[in-house]
Amino acid sequence: MSIVETRDFVKRMFPGEQPLVEVVNLKKYFPIRGLIFTRGYVKAVDDISFSIPKGKTLGLVGESGSGKTTVGRLILRLIEPTSGSICFNGRDIVKLSGGELKAFRRKAQIVFQDPYLSLNPRMTVFDIIYEPLRVHRIKIDNPQEYILKLLYQVGLNETHLFRYPHEFSGGQRQRIAIARALSLNPQFMVLDEPTSMLDVSVQAQILNLLKEIQTKYNLTYLFISHDLGVVRYMSDYIAVMYLGKILEIGPSDKVFENPQHPYTKALLTAIPIPNPEIARTRSRLTIKGEPPSSINPPKGCRFNPRCPFYMEKCNIKEPSLTEIEKGHWTACHLYTP
Repeated sequence: MSIVETRDFVKRMFPGEQPLVEVVNLKKYFPIRGLIFTRGYVKAVDDISFSIPKGKTLGLVGESGSGKTTVGRLILRLIEPTSGSICFNGRDIVKLSGGELKAFRRKAQIVFQDPYLSLNPRMTVFDIIYEPLRVHRIKIDNPQEYILKLLYQVGLNETHLFRYPHEFSGGQRQRIAIARALSLNPQFMVLDEPTSMLDVSVQAQILNLLKEIQTKYNLTYLFISHDLGVVRYMSDYIAVMYLGKILEIGPSDKVFENPQHPYTKALLTAIPIPNPEIARTRSRLTIKGEPPSSINPPKGCRFNPRCPFYMEKCNIKEPSLTEIEKGHWTACHLYTP
């Protein structure tokens, strides 16, 4: 598709919704450096397009190395895209620099995966949460009172204010990271596997907290995870990534109840079922082998070397996203002419 066609496709991806974030033909190639010349590129994100409606959550799922985290960091301009556009409220942030880029970053924040690495061990909780305000030169009449309000919102209190990160559990550290992200009153947040390092009981608390905050502030989330159960609980829409490509995208219920792409079906049938009788009788779609290298991905469909429904044209032509039902898209030759 041309850029104009792709933009039109992104705008009608989720009918009836007003997009906050629109990604068009986004690519990120990491160079492999030799002694003198570049020896190739890791195609971490390779020509993807999608949108995220205002006040909603898009869950991004896939195997390790599929490019999920890279997408999140590209949208925030933490790393620079190789090509493509990222529109936030209708404005292409790839073209922003200096003060305009800094102003955008007040509106978009991230919660990282590892709460043990994302907090500065030399800073108190007060300093950690106040740091974004200091960097953006935002004056608060009573900083301590403001930060206490943020702590109360994430389930902490005044006794935690002047303690250091090593004095907290993993769940408490992630609450501090969430409070820091909220300090600038953002519109959009990237949640990069925010519960994967936590115990299961703590995961539920953090997920509920994130949903409460979203409802209260009408936040828009990009929720990155490899845990399909968590993604289904958190997300309004789901995009399935594989080797830098989006293979399926649509409303959460439609993707889970009626998966179309063989890769999505394989992921869903791999979810453990607590009832052993049901687990023994359900049919499973298995895929063989390991994902190919993103340095030299397969021609045509990226999934074709592992696909149980392989056809000759899968190795020749790359399938484009096709609308199976309203708002539900998949990239598979099973559904193309």
